[in-house]
Amino acid sequence: MQGMKENYKSGFAALIGRPNVGKSTLMNCLIGQKIAITSKKPQTTRNRIQTVYTAEEGQIVFVDTPGIHKAKNKLGDYMVNVAERTLREVDVILWLVEPTDYIGAGERHIIEQLKKVKTPVILVINKIDTVRREQLLGYIDAYRTQLDFAEIVPVSALKRDNTEVLLEQIMKYLPCGPAFYDEDTITDQPTRQIVAEIIREKVLRSVDEEIPHGVAVMIEAMKYGKKLVEIEATIVCEKDSHKGIIIGKGGAMLKKIGTLARPEIEELLERHVHLQLWVKVKKDWRDSDFLIKNFGYNAKEE
Repeated sequence: MQGMKENYKSGFAALIGRPNVGKSTLMNCLIGQKIAITSKKPQTTRNRIQTVYTAEEGQIVFVDTPGIHKAKNKLGDYMVNVAERTLREVDVILWLVEPTDYIGAGERHIIEQLKKVKTPVILVINKIDTVRREQLLGYIDAYRTQLDFAEIVPVSALKRDNTEVLLEQIMKYLPCGPAFYDEDTITDQPTRQIVAEIIREKVLRSVDEEIPHGVAVMIEAMKYGKKLVEIEATIVCEKDSHKGIIIGKGGAMLKKIGTLARPEIEELLERHVHLQLWVKVKKDWRDSDFLIKNFGYNAKEE
């Protein structure tokens, strides 16, 4: 990168936390663009999504891990292994928690994982817009006794409150060195994968609580014309009843999903998009090694 300072910092920061604590929302906020999908459903993020924040003083490569939790199936095993391996590979860990002084079994499980690594940990208390300031000190004290944190930073990812301070704290723990990516790079995710994740987000948001988490999206084809990209995608679910819900009466739900996804895909690709969606049932795909890999969840083992 041109004009790089002598003390330029660059390194990797992992975002960890229980499902639904706001990891993807925070990453999207820090980067300034929507990369990770967000949903009210847990375990929305399945792959390590690398996004890049570049500033005058340095470059942070964020790795958004799947939630650390106890696995229930092969997809769960994969997600946990990815998350735990990430902790050892990065320069700093950001542990996102909600503002509470109750430290439950899920948080204690994460604390045990963090005790095994030497990587500095920044505790990020998210969603501070939902509590009173005076309550915050009690929450900080409750966590402070559990682990020797490098820093404790309260933020609101939704309101972008205190996120600049968080970026400054992360930079403190990165080594000096050249940038890993060009300054205009924001993610190393393949375009197809981002498109698939956009569609999957719209499925999760549209069907709400009617369908559990067993939904994947396969991009069958992406044909680029001068002004138009034709995309064919298949939404994969686990039960025939789920297929009916996703398609909806007279195809209304499937049409809604496509209508919601298309503008974001067009913004990503900077072209008009013609999107065709199908729905298929693959029973118990989350317990099939072959199907998990086929749907793109095949992290390279080191």
